[in-house]
Amino acid sequence: MATAHLETTIAPEKIAAMYLQYEVEQFYTHEAALLDHQRFEEWVDLFTDDTAYFMPIRRTVPRRNLSREFTRPGEMAFFDDDKATLVGRVQKLGTGTAWAEDPPSRTRHLVTNVRIIEDLGTELTVETCFHLYRTRLKSEIDEWIGRREDVLRRTEEGFRIARRDIYLDQTVLLSQNLSNFF
Repeated sequence: MATAHLETTIAPEKIAAMYLQYEVEQFYTHEAALLDHQRFEEWVDLFTDDTAYFMPIRRTVPRRNLSREFTRPGEMAFFDDDKATLVGRVQKLGTGTAWAEDPPSRTRHLVTNVRIIEDLGTELTVETCFHLYRTRLKSEIDEWIGRREDVLRRTEEGFRIARRDIYLDQTVLLSQNLSNFF
C-alpha cells in the first residue's frame, strides 16, 4: 500500500536516482567490508583489468597555486598502480614477506558523502569521503581522512572500479608505512 502511494507521488526518474544511489552505496559498503575482513582477493576483483589506482602527493601551496596542490599521473605519487600491481600487492600480503602487515593491521573503512557526479550510462563518476582507521601491534594507531573520486563501470557482475583517485587531507603522512588499501 505504501509503495503504491510512493509511485504516484514521486517522479519515476527520482525513484530511479534513489535506487542508483542505493546501489552505489551498497557497493561501497560491500567494498569496505571486504577490506576490513581482509578479503583482499575478492576486493581486487572489484577493479577492472584496465583500472588505475592513483594517490597523488599533496603539497601545501598558496591559494593562487591550488591547481598544483596535488601531483598528477606521471609525477611522484604514493600509489600509481594498475590492476597487475594491485594483484601483486594483494599476493604479497599472503606470502608472509609483507613485514608492515605481519601481524596484519586491523582496519575500519568508513565511507560517506557518496555523490554521483556524472552518469554516462556505462560508467559513473562518484565522489566519496573516507576515514580509514588502523591499529597495529599493541598501540600503533593511524588515521587517514580524505576523498576518493572513482569511475565505476557497469558490468554483468555489477559495478567495477575503472579508476580510483585518492586525495588525502594530510600533507605529511604520520604513519610508519602506507601498506593499506583505500
